[in-house]
Amino acid sequence: MDDIVRFHKVCKSFGDVQILKDVNFSVGRGQVVALIGRSGSGKTTALRCINGLETIQGGELHVCGRAMHSGTVDLLALRQEVGIVFQSYNLFPHLTVLQNVTLAPRKVKHMPRKQADDLGMQMLQKVGLEERAHYYPEQLSGGQQQRAAIARSLAMEPKLMLFDEVTSALDPQLTGEVLRVIERLAQDGMTMVLVTHEMAFARSVADQIMFMHQGIVWERGSDDLLSHPSTPELQQFVANGL
Repeated sequence: MDDIVRFHKVCKSFGDVQILKDVNFSVGRGQVVALIGRSGSGKTTALRCINGLETIQGGELHVCGRAMHSGTVDLLALRQEVGIVFQSYNLFPHLTVLQNVTLAPRKVKHMPRKQADDLGMQMLQKVGLEERAHYYPEQLSGGQQQRAAIARSLAMEPKLMLFDEVTSALDPQLTGEVLRVIERLAQDGMTMVLVTHEMAFARSVADQIMFMHQGIVWERGSDDLLSHPSTPELQQFVANGL
């Protein structure tokens, strides 16, 4: 299996605080990896390092064949291959949903408007929002806005999608809408790394679940990891439902 992402002894600090400590893991093509753990365990930092939003101070990190630790990576080119969706939707309020989705293909890839619009509608159909293409973000529910944000990332036709707690600001019904979209992407073979607190979802959709604790990949495994945790730290995490 080709590795899209490979961490090898990756270290990352903010000031005197070490957030990632010799982190090792890989993500193969078509694989879905879920990162779980308490706040401050390093999950989001790991995700941000993959997309070049944070630089690492030690070890090696390869993403889509690029050596992120080299300091010479073309981040614009990288971000055409690596999409990221955050907890906040960050849609442009003055643009329609379709305009939000097609902005990057037109401006970054210089795609003709008709081609971009056709692609945008395909992506909106994929997330179940084609009927809202000409609405503005304020006319959408939170779940619809998050699905539009996913469509916007998909419109760049990335090799890898990153999701950072994308449902944490949504109520249970809207959370379900978004998780179903991600599940369909997994079924379609999209390579993904998810930072999530939705344990049932991680268990159902991820090929590999990694429990991060104190900046380390503490435990890793498949869906039975949460049923049979090996360490007291993961046992407590599961018991508390955190």
